[in-house]
Amino acid sequence: MLWFLRELACSPYGGFCVAKLSLNRTTQGKVLPPAERGGRTRMEAHGSARLSRKRKKEGSNGEAEEGEKPSKLKRYTVGLKYPAPYADQLESMEEKPYQRVTIEEARRGTPPDRPVRVYADGIFDMFHSGHARALMQAKCLFPNTHLIVGVCSDELTHKLKGFTVMNDDERYDAISHCRYVDEVVRNAPWTLTPEFLTKHRIDFVAHDDIPYSSADSDDVYKDIKEAGMFAPTQRTEGISTSDVITRIVRDYDVYARRNLQRGYTAKELNVSFINEKKYNLQERVDKVKKKVKDVEEKSKEFVQKVEEKSIDLIQKWEEKSREFIGNFLQMFGPEGALKHMLKEGKGRMLQAISPRHSPSSSPTRERSPSPSFRLPFLAKTSPSSSPSSQHSGALSGYTFSPRRQAISDDEDDED
Repeated sequence: MLWFLRELACSPYGGFCVAKLSLNRTTQGKVLPPAERGGRTRMEAHGSARLSRKRKKEGSNGEAEEGEKPSKLKRYTVGLKYPAPYADQLESMEEKPYQRVTIEEARRGTPPDRPVRVYADGIFDMFHSGHARALMQAKCLFPNTHLIVGVCSDELTHKLKGFTVMNDDERYDAISHCRYVDEVVRNAPWTLTPEFLTKHRIDFVAHDDIPYSSADSDDVYKDIKEAGMFAPTQRTEGISTSDVITRIVRDYDVYARRNLQRGYTAKELNVSFINEKKYNLQERVDKVKKKVKDVEEKSKEFVQKVEEKSIDLIQKWEEKSREFIGNFLQMFGPEGALKHMLKEGKGRMLQAISPRHSPSSSPTRERSPSPSFRLPFLAKTSPSSSPSSQHSGALSGYTFSPRRQAISDDEDDED
């Protein structure tokens, strides 16, 4: 028996929800023992979840006041430990009476042991965020929801819609690991019959409101809508399985080359020998282009660095040249230091060579008699009447004074 205890807070549109969930999922028809169930409490915060936030107090200029900080989400471990079970692995519910709940009862909330059973079906090929958002909306339609997801088989899908990328087992497994799914119905029917609804005790069917045409009907959900069991959801624009396949087909060469690089053979990719060589050649050309582009970028960086350094060198050279010219002008200019030095030197030279005149009022200094000496070979003799004797007498009467001679030499220099 599958028991559920859930408290959900959902937006009116069903886009987002914050849920506390405690449930026991079965594996292969058996209920897991408490030791193996693990923690089943989860807090689901998807996108902009409804949380208690502080409102920003804005002034007249529209800016938030100081001290107000936006609240942030707390950290939670939100993952489940087990995938959703398959419907054929669970105990049959056919023995229980089938009594649907009304939309008003479902919106008010049902008892924990009687969740609203919502069914959503599809192909779910290449499971993507658009599928996940549709299942999230179906899960959040009512406060207490048990979401059943039906997945069509390959045989039925290839017959009525077209080929799929993933096989049915892969699609079943992908849906069972979606966090919003409680139960998976394998080999789901294309058109819902009253017998199928009764077997699975379905209260409401969730799908987008766009008519889904088929070979037998313009809208396979027409009878469900007329019975008041249809709960519409919103499609996610810009993402679908067809859009993903279109991207791959549009850029087929890119993805074929990608897989060849990753080790897949041309046979596995169904690529001909000529195309394989073409892709290999394109890959080599792209590598050469990439190398050339890298060299160009590096050369541009090098040239930019050289230009920056050259500009710096030129600026430094200009500064040094200005400094050198200024120093040169200070030394050798019209009013430079050299001219002042020459003037001072010239003045000193003129002062040195000009005569020094003593003041007239200064007292004359009497010169002390310098010591005299007589030449030894000149001896004073008695006067004689002969000229030679007179001349020798004159020489013998002459005395030499060194100090007198020095003074007379100084006077001659001054003259």
